[in-house]
Amino acid sequence: MRYDEIQGDIRAGRAARTLPAWAVRVLEDVAAGRSPVPAVRHPLGFLCLPVERSGDLGVCLHIWTPEVRPAPSTTSPVHCHSWDLLSFVLYGTVRNVRMDVREGPGEAGGAAPGSAGQVFEVVSRGEVDELRATGRAVRYRPGPSAAHRTGESYTLPAGVFHSTLIEDGLDAATVALGRQTPGGGDLSLGPLDVPTHQVRRARSDPDDTVRALLRSARRVAAAHPGPSTRTASVSQEPPSLSHEPPSLSEEPSGPYGRRCRSARR
Repeated sequence: MRYDEIQGDIRAGRAARTLPAWAVRVLEDVAAGRSPVPAVRHPLGFLCLPVERSGDLGVCLHIWTPEVRPAPSTTSPVHCHSWDLLSFVLYGTVRNVRMDVREGPGEAGGAAPGSAGQVFEVVSRGEVDELRATGRAVRYRPGPSAAHRTGESYTLPAGVFHSTLIEDGLDAATVALGRQTPGGGDLSLGPLDVPTHQVRRARSDPDDTVRALLRSARRVAAAHPGPSTRTASVSQEPPSLSHEPPSLSEEPSGPYGRRCRSARR
């Protein structure tokens, strides 16, 4: 399935009938080495499977799982996208907490309420994410939040600072659609005293990744029972990964969705 077809199914209310079976096929194909789609450890705590990159459009599967250790983060979970997001929840409960972000003062003891931090611009090239300290001091605190459960969809505009939490356990998965917006940037909030720096992404253990993908496939099938989502993978402990995972340098984009400032998600 491509971006336009998935978007149409979500908007028409057909996603619960069409997306689970497609997601199970994608997960099992990647786990078995039948698909070149990589499984990338994202700094925000999930596995990202970039299924489609086409101009300004992108389709990913996002998987939160205890099977794979999250990639370390040097900033904070608060971020904003350079693209408009439309997501469908395959299973689990995803809560998005919008942040009230206000300019300065940058000192921790300032009069303005909330946590102090600065804005980082995130630029990804190959295996390396560069987090550029802008020196733009802000204060931020939680604002409105919304929980999205199995079978529900949600949108999040580009440029909205937020954090994402997984409720009711450690497992959740979404089909995430992104449409790049002109002039947008991928931004993260982090400590005031952290300079511009680079983070090299580390590949998770291949066997852990396979277990995570097959665990996710089973959970999709359990949340959306039916012949079309019956998984081929019945073993709880898959055999060792026999195929070589794709090189990170071959990925179509970095984990934040942008390879460089002018790239598209």
